[in-house]
Parts: sequence; C-alpha cells; structure tokens
Amino acid sequence: MKAPLILEIKGNSLDDGPGIRSVIFFKGCPLSCRWCHNPEGQSPDLDIAFDAAECIGCNTCMETCKEAALSRDNPFYIDRRKCSLCLACVDTCPSGALSQVGKSMTIDSILQAALKDKSFFDNSGGGVTLSGGEPTMFVNFASDLLQALKKAGVHTLVETCGMFDLSAFEEMLYPFIDMIYYDIKLIDAKEHTQSCGAPNGRILANFSHLQKKYLDGFVEIIPRTPLIPGITDTAMNLAGIAQFLRQCRVTTIQLLSYHPLWQMKNAKIGREDAPGSSEEMKRFMSAERLEACREIFEAEGIRVQP
Repeated sequence: MKAPLILEIKGNSLDDGPGIRSVIFFKGCPLSCRWCHNPEGQSPDLDIAFDAAECIGCNTCMETCKEAALSRDNPFYIDRRKCSLCLACVDTCPSGALSQVGKSMTIDSILQAALKDKSFFDNSGGGVTLSGGEPTMFVNFASDLLQALKKAGVHTLVETCGMFDLSAFEEMLYPFIDMIYYDIKLIDAKEHTQSCGAPNGRILANFSHLQKKYLDGFVEIIPRTPLIPGITDTAMNLAGIAQFLRQCRVTTIQLLSYHPLWQMKNAKIGREDAPGSSEEMKRFMSAERLEACREIFEAEGIRVQP
C-alpha cells in the first residue's frame, strides 16, 4: 500500500514492550473489531475528530466551512457526507475541539521524533514499537523504518493482529524485528468473522509458523488476548486459545484488561457503538474477572505476564 498516515508518536510508554518506549501508531487495519480500542486507526484515510468537551461554542468552524458540513444538529457535529477534509475548520478552531486524525510523515521525521528519547531506551532496555492500526499493512514503509531504527541501535517491536502475508513479512520485516506482540482474540473462525470482520485462519497459521521459528532461536513472539466482556473473555474462548497455545508450545501470554474508553473515541470520529454492546462493556474490568481469566491459562501451564 501507499505510505501510511501516522496517528501519533507516543513517548514514555511502559505498556508496549520492555523498558521505556516510543510507540508509532499507523493508521489502517485489515480487521474491523467492533470493540477496537483505537477505532480512529481502522481506516487508512485522513479523518477529522470532534471533541464536544473541548468545544467553546464560538462557531468559528461553522463560519469557515465552505461545505456547510458542521452543525450542532448533526448527531456527531460533522456531516461526513459533505465534509471535503480540507481541514480549514481544524486550522481555525481555537480550542482544539476539532483535530486532524492521521498525518503524513517521512521516515526521517519519525526517527527525529522517536530518537529524541534514545537515552531512555538505552538506560531502560527499551526501544521503539510499531503499532496501530496495523503496521504490517504498509510493509515497504515499515521495513524502511525498522531498518533505520536498527542502524540507530534501537530495539524494535511490532504489535500485530496477525492478518498479513507471511512471505512479505518474513522477507521485509522479520529480519529487523527484535520482538513481536501478537494478538489472538477469538479461536472460533465464525465468531472471529462476526466480531472482527474476517476469519482467523491466516492469523493462527502465521502465529504457529512464527512460534516455531522462535523455538528454533529466532525472534521472540508473545501472544496477547484483549479481554472483551461477553466476547473474548468467555471461558470457552479462553480455554480454546489456551489449548491452541499449548499445542504451539507457548509458555507465556499477556491478557489485556478491558477498558471502555474506546466508546468515547467512537463518538469523536462519528461512529455509533457496535450493535449489541452490553452494559458490562461500559465499565472497566474487575480484578476478580481478570483473575478468573488468568486462572484458565495457568491451568494449562501458560504463565500470564503481569
């Protein structure tokens, strides 16, 4: 694909790999998980977000918009059928209530932003993580970026949903990756299609292949399962994932505790919450529920990373 838009470069991260890290969020993903915690990263295209809490009601944006796409009568303020994405409203908004979602960046500009924290990487055993969205959608760009990071002596990690062409991944990305975080959300193909927009056969096959390589001494791969109430956190799904991982001789997993903040992000980009979203999905996951999920994996001899 063409060069990606970048959502954000987040520094001082402690949750996206070992040590202190900078995380580069790519815009665009081949899946459409209905609970996506970064819904603004699903589409690869430019967008505008509106944060009602930041709006001061000055109407400057309405006066600026030539397409008359802005109105308080619109459910999400922006009529995206009319919006031409000229970004004039973003440029004139004095409060930051309107913001650009995704921007073009060169490899050099990304490196400049990420490597300003290299001393923190070196002292903490950290580095740079490619996340998203899905960085493997942009294999040429991601390859060039990873190679530049390795030349700079930086530890690299890729967070992936696993929906990628394996041969391209192995040729262009794998030689320049030090660690992989790999999401396995649902073990049943039909449920995966219903909740994520695509079957999971390629995801599971890619994981099995890369795990075998890890066991042979190559790049470490750590599976992760986001715990979504009533969807991925069911005993049947987690037990199925645990059995699959045991067959792959996996000994460690990360469980990502659920939080409901994605729903506020949905509103900012003009998206309704997914049909069937439960009341439980509006609350943070309890410690008791997280522990019950942990026990399912530990019963299979798979350690859950803290």
